[in-house]
Amino acid sequence: MSQMTLSGITLRHPVAEDHPRVLRVLDRWWGEFEGSTGSVQRALLLPRLYFQHFTSSSFVAEENGEMVGFLIGFHSQSRADESYIHFVGVAPEWQGRGLGRHLYGKFFELSRDRGSSVVRAITSAANSGSYGFHTRMGFTAEPGPKELDGRPLQPDYDGPGLDRVSFVRAL
Repeated sequence: MSQMTLSGITLRHPVAEDHPRVLRVLDRWWGEFEGSTGSVQRALLLPRLYFQHFTSSSFVAEENGEMVGFLIGFHSQSRADESYIHFVGVAPEWQGRGLGRHLYGKFFELSRDRGSSVVRAITSAANSGSYGFHTRMGFTAEPGPKELDGRPLQPDYDGPGLDRVSFVRAL
């Protein structure tokens, strides 16, 4: 992979040793979103297997060797024309500076190269910041049977009481 930079940022594919590095920053980067329940949910969404088996489609962003962002995504094995962004994080001090947009752009490029015409993603029903980011990135929230503050929800998407907003974006 080319070492493209964005204001001193280097992108690379993750390795298994990045797993504990990512887990250490989740709560701080999410501003303790949804308290201890949110902390557990975030950690459970990122098991080590993502850093072992989905590395060629995921990215870690670093500045001087320190992680400042990551994107975990993959090309669907079941839907040949789809890719999925599973989890993304950007250090608070880098938010609003284009790093998230850059990570998504690299994933879109990789997805097109692998034959995807669609990218999907989800977010927590309560995460209005993520909702806004995804819509600015060209994603459309898929209609759902429920709404929260005007955002369509998929009830119990990830299990009982774990409502999500489901997004789709054509490439």
